[in-house]
Amino acid sequence: MRQILVVDDEIGIRELLSEILSDEGYDVKLAENAGAARSYRSQSRPDLVLLDIWMPDTDGITLLKEWASTGQLTMPVVMMSGHGTIDTAVEATRIGAYDFLEKPIALQKLLTTVGRAMTRAEQTPQAVATLAALGRAPAIQALKQRLERIAASRAPVLIQGAPGCAFEACARVLHVPSMAWAVVEQGAQTVEAPLDLLQSVRGGTLFVRDVAEFNKLEQRGLYMLLSQAERYNVRVVCGTTRPLAEVVATGNFDDRVYQLLAATTVQLPQLSEQRDDIPELASIILNDLVEQKRVPPRHFSTAALNALRNYSWPGNMSELRSVVQTLANTALGEQISLEETLQALPLAANPAASAVLRLDAPLRDARDEFERIYFEYHLAKESGNISRVADTVGLERTHLYRKLKHLGIKTSRKNDD
Repeated sequence: MRQILVVDDEIGIRELLSEILSDEGYDVKLAENAGAARSYRSQSRPDLVLLDIWMPDTDGITLLKEWASTGQLTMPVVMMSGHGTIDTAVEATRIGAYDFLEKPIALQKLLTTVGRAMTRAEQTPQAVATLAALGRAPAIQALKQRLERIAASRAPVLIQGAPGCAFEACARVLHVPSMAWAVVEQGAQTVEAPLDLLQSVRGGTLFVRDVAEFNKLEQRGLYMLLSQAERYNVRVVCGTTRPLAEVVATGNFDDRVYQLLAATTVQLPQLSEQRDDIPELASIILNDLVEQKRVPPRHFSTAALNALRNYSWPGNMSELRSVVQTLANTALGEQISLEETLQALPLAANPAASAVLRLDAPLRDARDEFERIYFEYHLAKESGNISRVADTVGLERTHLYRKLKHLGIKTSRKNDD
């Protein structure tokens, strides 16, 4: 049974909406203010929220912003107000609200809006579309500033990054959640019916995966998409795992397409540049799987999160998402342990095997790589406790600190004991 959370400080409105929606077959939960709604959302994910704007503790717009900034806006939200303005409705929609209802709410309008919101939610795969899903490291803050500068424009955007980076999550930050969204998975789709693609997302966003892999015919289809997007009010966001300027220089990419994309380019950092974000990112991914009821309730132990933080993540966000999903599906208990996590990270769990990967490197680099993996493994195993690591590896603690600093491994002296 689909669940609706009604948030309103007026008991009469809560009870009326509960009665109407319950008669329609929905499971209705009630919250008398933003605090109660916040508490409920932290424990469960409803299929839809009806959210009053004017409440005594925290207004609905502020709560909507809070959910959006923390990655909890993964369900459609319909705002309600007895004295709303057009500006308020536009602001709510920009933040991520699905629609806006004026009080007193007409019965048919209520049911129609709820039905459409539910249908849209079922048709659109849930994805955390906020910068909380990308992290909070300095590199991400710079990315955030760049995205904020270009968010209001409808010009096409090129997102460059290494394989496995969070291309789609970044593209979704530029997308207005209440509007249409579609993904071009294969270049052939741009050849078959490019204008039909634009029509299907009129007013919304079209995300095109790795365009550097498109052949000449597919590039011509992409050019048609980009040159006609403005007519359909569609924002086209393209990803590439190779610098397009280099591909153009080799003669393997259409310079006309590159010129349309190059004006607005966003560079994604690799996950290794934001190690301190990894525990939060892993928890967000895991909580999302739990909320979608794809896995049983799970949470990471502190030691497991530390092991994830210390891993190098050559596959970036895609690898992190894959490892978290594997752990969520295979963990023996509700808490995911360090041992289970190390088993899912073969490179971290077997430093000798990892070192073999760089046998062609200079001796000094190969030695540093081996030692980096070796010490990261022992830090994860000992939950970051420097004293225990020093005892295990047979180094004096001061010498160990110097070694870790040389290798670029971050530690905290609060973990000494």
